[in-house]
Amino acid sequence: MTAESAERAPAPRARAGASPRDRPGAPPGGDTSGLGVGLRSSHLAQILAEWPDVGWFEIISENFMDSGGYPRHALGRIAERYPVVMHGVSMSIGSTDPLDFGYLARLRRLADSTGARWVSDHVCWTGVAGVNTHELLPLPFTERSLRHLVRRVGVVQDVLERRLVLENPSAYAAFAHSTMPEWEFLARLCEESGCGLLLDVNNVHVSAFNNGFDPEEYIRAIPHDRVVQIHVAGHADMGDHLVDTHDGPVAEPVWDLYRLATSLTGPVPTLLEWDDRLPPLPDLLAELHKARDHLGAPGPGLRDAGASDG
Repeated sequence: MTAESAERAPAPRARAGASPRDRPGAPPGGDTSGLGVGLRSSHLAQILAEWPDVGWFEIISENFMDSGGYPRHALGRIAERYPVVMHGVSMSIGSTDPLDFGYLARLRRLADSTGARWVSDHVCWTGVAGVNTHELLPLPFTERSLRHLVRRVGVVQDVLERRLVLENPSAYAAFAHSTMPEWEFLARLCEESGCGLLLDVNNVHVSAFNNGFDPEEYIRAIPHDRVVQIHVAGHADMGDHLVDTHDGPVAEPVWDLYRLATSLTGPVPTLLEWDDRLPPLPDLLAELHKARDHLGAPGPGLRDAGASDG
């Protein structure tokens, strides 16, 4: 931290959640306050001018890995004052293509330069045969897929010299030959690879609606001590399916799942994802701070976390 930033840094912020430092799935290296937002270019100037009351920022890794100029300058200044975590969309950990070691090297350099508390991506594949689809594509939940991911997570963690954190993506279709539910696949992946889990409760809601499973069962079955971070976001209701759009407020059923999740995990650093049709920064933070009202105990219509289904 520079002398200037030390003099102008805001007073310590009240924490709405505990640090994930002591969780088995959490990498060491510093605390994050409870509530964070994605760092988006349209808000950079205002953040640098006002230093808003937010616990931490999440960056999309690919937006900064190869960039310079004003965005990297702004990120550097922000990283002096706030914890930063990195969230990627191009690792393609589930692909059968070889891992891209050039990409991993750039990812590590960015993590080193920002002091990133952790690096995350998705349990998915984004392309094959060298073609990037720019989509987070689902995996079959089989023993063979699990072995494949465990091996590749190990390689990535060795290259990054950090524990990798992986997110459950939204799914619009499921493989008929999957041999286990997604929550079992994630639990075993965390246990066998040592990775952490980024639990996106909006994605659980979207996938459950689209693929016909119980989202509460999913939340109860994941390894709660491996949850390093939680995402909440908005989605679009298309009638017969939901789309993970990140372009509006969080729906009440998603807040209900968040309440259930945090009753099981305890307070976990929580991020509001809002990527399209961005509102002014004060409105974004107001939506984020709703998480405080939904933290901890199961809400109306949700079974008690310790209740039997029988």
